[in-house]
Amino acid sequence: MTNDKQPEMERLKSFSLVCDRSDKLAQLTEQFYSELIKLFDCQTTPKVILAEREPVRFLAGFIAAYTAKCPVFLCNPNWAKQEWQQVFDVVQPDIIWGASHNELIIHNNKSNYQLPITNYPYIMIPTGGSSGNIKFAVHTWETLTASVRGFTEYFQLQTVNSFCVLPLYHVSGFMQFMRCFTTGGELVISPFKELESRQLDQLVAADFFISLVPTQLQSLLQNSNLTAWLSQFQTVLLGGAPAWDEILEKARYYQIKLAPTYGMTETASQIATLKPDDFIKRKVNSGQTLPHAKIIISNEKGEYLKNNQTGNIIIQAESLALGYYPLISNLQTIASNFLTDDVGFIDNEGYLNIVGRKSDKIITGGENVYPTEIESAIKATAMVNDVCVVGIPDQYWGQAVTAIYVPKNSNHSVVEIQNLLRDKLSKFKLPKHWLAVEKLPRNSQGKINRHQLQEIALENLNNSEK
Repeated sequence: MTNDKQPEMERLKSFSLVCDRSDKLAQLTEQFYSELIKLFDCQTTPKVILAEREPVRFLAGFIAAYTAKCPVFLCNPNWAKQEWQQVFDVVQPDIIWGASHNELIIHNNKSNYQLPITNYPYIMIPTGGSSGNIKFAVHTWETLTASVRGFTEYFQLQTVNSFCVLPLYHVSGFMQFMRCFTTGGELVISPFKELESRQLDQLVAADFFISLVPTQLQSLLQNSNLTAWLSQFQTVLLGGAPAWDEILEKARYYQIKLAPTYGMTETASQIATLKPDDFIKRKVNSGQTLPHAKIIISNEKGEYLKNNQTGNIIIQAESLALGYYPLISNLQTIASNFLTDDVGFIDNEGYLNIVGRKSDKIITGGENVYPTEIESAIKATAMVNDVCVVGIPDQYWGQAVTAIYVPKNSNHSVVEIQNLLRDKLSKFKLPKHWLAVEKLPRNSQGKINRHQLQEIALENLNNSEK
């Protein structure tokens, strides 16, 4: 390893970070960097697990690890023991920053897993946690900055300022840092739960982007002061999970400059975004493709489809991850044509429209049903606070469409909701079973574990038939 520090350390002098202890960023970065220097020998490049809870320590650790050319794994400090065991089994880290050994108590048996190129600062970003199977998408500085470049070109910006309320270990939070850090912008970090007590008038929101997931947007729209504050932002990026019509309509009513996005960890965040002007004009889709990417629609045979034809979504992008860790030759690599799990079409204006996910597809009576469409229709009745549609095994239909929902008012009956849906959905799409619950299990990005809900619905149905 060379002790010559890269330009990233120099960027610290001009990088503007606003959060608790942000004045310690440069000092902490030097401390982390020195710790890594002591670990190096001519044979080994330390693999770093980064699970710091404090934003300033997280960013200092990342900058130090990248500068020292160490592979770094961004990790959620709140993972449970079982999830940490998955991570340790795959990563076999040399150093852990953040999560204490008392929290982990993990058997760390060294293996021969290695990245194919030594002394290269790969950046591993976690994905798949909502399914209980954590993977790491392998990114580089080049893939991440390609995403930043596409973002700045699409929004015609030189500098990006961002107000971050999302976790830094997740791609949606981490890319906010990357946009600000590489363009010389300002990054303000605040826990979402502290927004109500924060002195929001100290921020010139018109100069900032903010990224939210739908559950956060819904929460902010229930507070008149926070709604007014949100309407001042230059752009409000919305992603992580499908939004529902009720909150989109409310956002339009308050003239919030919403920009629904489509992207994933493997693409280093968004590759398609609906611009705020289009949103205000009542367009409902994921917008046009950013300059660094290309979206192709294909059928099951791999043949490319024309506009307005629904098929599998394939992504080509400079921001695509190299694969999943560990990068073993011809195993779990992401091809230049990345076939996603999503189904959709591109309309005549070049806008991407998402229909649903192949893995969520329900086949009932020989008909294909995508839960997203049904969930949106149910939410549009304004009689539920939340809903998830799953398919459960059925002897007659193959799968029965089942709605698990959180009622807005206990006085609303399922019959009332069904009556409102009859003119909106084909008969085979109408849920055959309804299950009211107090709360749906969502992760911090608002995503639901559908497999878990399928089991809950099936158990409930079996009990009701006894």
